[in-house]
Parts: sequence; structure tokens; C-alpha cells
Amino acid sequence: MEIRLDGWKLNLTFAAAHFIADYSKCSRLHGHSYAISVIVKGKAINGIVMDFVELKNRIRSIAEELDHKVLIPTKGDLKINVKDNEVEVIHKEKRFVFPKEDCAFIPVQSSSAENLASYILQKLVELSFPENVEEVGVGIDEGYGQGAWTWRKIK
Repeated sequence: MEIRLDGWKLNLTFAAAHFIADYSKCSRLHGHSYAISVIVKGKAINGIVMDFVELKNRIRSIAEELDHKVLIPTKGDLKINVKDNEVEVIHKEKRFVFPKEDCAFIPVQSSSAENLASYILQKLVELSFPENVEEVGVGIDEGYGQGAWTWRKIK
């Protein structure tokens, strides 16, 4: 059995700015309105796979960490300097400077939808799931109808 949460319909969303170095026009700083959708598969216990409210609260907590931030990937080839209250990001001839409080540092190669889905899935799995849950999928849309999904077996 599975339960599904539609990020757009449930307002499991966040807005963020990012850029993807060396990737055409996506290398320019731009933003998206993102939605996080989740599918949880497992055995129903007394007719329930997992509490919807608990799952939505977990997702909202993750979205809140990213909302209205500049997404900075820390595992790629960007040079990132944090000094006082500023973050300097350098890649080739481009240089960005952001207020530190406006940045979310994400341990991924780039801030693509695919990598964001993997990051959010990892954050969600770290919060643990009931023993009956077997698999979790996370989808991240960077606009309505355009996104990436990733899955992880829990058991």
C-alpha cells in the first residue's frame, strides 16, 4: 500500500534562487517556486501506512530551511568563501556575494532538481520512519509539471 502527498495541492512548497555552473542559461542566477511531493510505501497497520500530518510536518520543516534562500551546492567545483556575514561564490569568471543568512548550504554537486530531490530524501530518511514503511520517494518540481523523483528502500 502507499500514501501520496502532492506538494502543490498541500502547499509543501518553497521559493529559492540558484544557478547551475557550466549549464547553459541555468548558469545565471535565477529562481523557482519548488514543490515537494512524497510517496511512502509499506504495509498498512490497522489500515494506516503512516500519519499524514506527521509526514507533512517533516516536509514543511525541510522546505522552511530552504525557503527564500540562495541554494549553494558545497560538493561541486565552486569556490566558496564564508567571511563574517558574507558568502562569496566564485566559478570561472563569475563572482557572487550573498548575505550569509540568505544562503542554504547543500551537500550536493549542483542544485539541479535531481540533486535537490536526493538531498530532501536524505533529510527525510534521517528523521526515521515507522517500521512498516518499506520505501520512500521524493519528487521536487521546479515549476508545475517539471521535476525529478528519487527513491530509497528503507528495508
